[in-house]
Amino acid sequence: MRTAQRERHGGDLVVESLTALGATTVFGLPGQHALGAFDALRRSGLDYVGLRVENNAGFAADAFARVTGSVAPLLVSTGPGALLTLAALQESAAASAPVLGIGSQVPTPGLGGGRKGYLHELTDQKASFRDIVKSVHTVRAASQIPSALAAAWASALEAPAGPVWLEIPQDVLLAPTSVPPVTTLEATPRPLPPRPELTERAAHLLSTAERPVILAGGGVVRAGACEELRTLAERLDAPVATTFGGKGAFPWEHPLSLQSWLEDRHTTDLLEDADVLLVVGSGLGELSSNYHTFRPRGQVVQIEADLGKLESNHPALAVHADAKPALAALAGAVSPRPETTGAETAATLLTRVRQRLAAQDLNLEQRVLGAVREALPDDAPSFWDMTILAYWAWSAFDPRAGALHSAQGAGGLGYGLPAALGAAAADRTRRGPVLAVSGDGGAMYSIAELATARQYDLPVTWLIVDDGGYGILREYMTDAFGEAAATELDRPDFVALAESFGVAAVRTAPDRLRTDLAAALAAPGPSVVVLPARLRMFAPTHTDRTSEEG
Repeated sequence: MRTAQRERHGGDLVVESLTALGATTVFGLPGQHALGAFDALRRSGLDYVGLRVENNAGFAADAFARVTGSVAPLLVSTGPGALLTLAALQESAAASAPVLGIGSQVPTPGLGGGRKGYLHELTDQKASFRDIVKSVHTVRAASQIPSALAAAWASALEAPAGPVWLEIPQDVLLAPTSVPPVTTLEATPRPLPPRPELTERAAHLLSTAERPVILAGGGVVRAGACEELRTLAERLDAPVATTFGGKGAFPWEHPLSLQSWLEDRHTTDLLEDADVLLVVGSGLGELSSNYHTFRPRGQVVQIEADLGKLESNHPALAVHADAKPALAALAGAVSPRPETTGAETAATLLTRVRQRLAAQDLNLEQRVLGAVREALPDDAPSFWDMTILAYWAWSAFDPRAGALHSAQGAGGLGYGLPAALGAAAADRTRRGPVLAVSGDGGAMYSIAELATARQYDLPVTWLIVDDGGYGILREYMTDAFGEAAATELDRPDFVALAESFGVAAVRTAPDRLRTDLAAALAAPGPSVVVLPARLRMFAPTHTDRTSEEG
């Protein structure tokens, strides 16, 4: 006797397609119009991590995409749910993280400004995403779901990687379908190799340079091109600085490493003095150019996968290519230079940086950051919110074998904890610790995700530096106007609040931070460490150059 087959719906096609494309984990938050997809998700083999706020679900998907290099599906509902992902998707766009946003839509009669008065109805929901994501896809029939998801998946991965948006009406998700179960889908992104004549020209410039320097951006990390970068730098005996997004692209303690002191005038001067500056995987934007005070005097060679960033700030020999094939081609084409002064140049630069810091009475800040580095296992990733300690980490933190990720691409608050949860969800078998760092202001954006951490028992330790307000904004306003406004905050007892979620928590002090943080990181499950401290930033150097130019 034959057993009756369960009737399949549009939501099943979504889940089957994601599975066929290689998805393992879906992040999101349910809503009325998306329930057809969530019902299918319940019956699937995919892992689901549900967060409490859609923007936080987007940050979690962003981190999952960064640490795995694969597409992270983000499933949310129509209208408010969809729109709450915009800030997270902006960060993913800035960081080239391949997040696949899947949003439901009102029933098909309400599409295109039908004005049927459905709950959550917008005249043109997808228009809100066009300025943020790489591509927008709309499905109007169940038969379109597999192909639309494959196209969106490939778009998210293709260099430069980034977020995409796909929306499916409620009735399409719920309607029975006769489309056969999806078993295979092809979504291979097109490669982006360098043009040979550009490689040849760049290799000649670098081989004949007297003072070559390399600036490596996040594109090197995302392309997995760290070995190619190291090979090229050593063949050229060229010092290497990394942008904040490019931390980890080059070994921190390598003799040629200039580290990441891009907000230091000495680093800016050195980059300007290069007769050939190779910029890889960076658009030389505001933070990477010391707030646009960088003025190169030599030849710039720029390798960039994002066509719009090529020569967007400075004239260059522009190579439109992914960092990995471009660096591999260059490393094979350059003529090895004898060891000259590369290591000496790097050592001199770092000595000058240390001397500048030593003159500013910043022992507390350096002790706190040093305690974090000592407590964190070498291979553990860390995720940093927009807070003063993160600003220090951009310049001064050695990620070692782990990786440092922050929200410095778009600069939104609330990134640290949900991103760390997404990274922890990427490998449930490893169970190694993941660190999140926030200030008390940023922590309030994502405090609800302590419930997520507890529910899924994710090994995330959250360090909250509590200075009673938006500390970096307090400094900016005080420097600019003599006093701050709207920066001081009432806040909860973070230890008691964490414990109310069933999350272990401790209040620490600078002299106990290393011990307390290491213990929290070593303990199973989630934990919170609260550090009451008022930290300061090191003095900026771009303001001196700006005043000189003025």
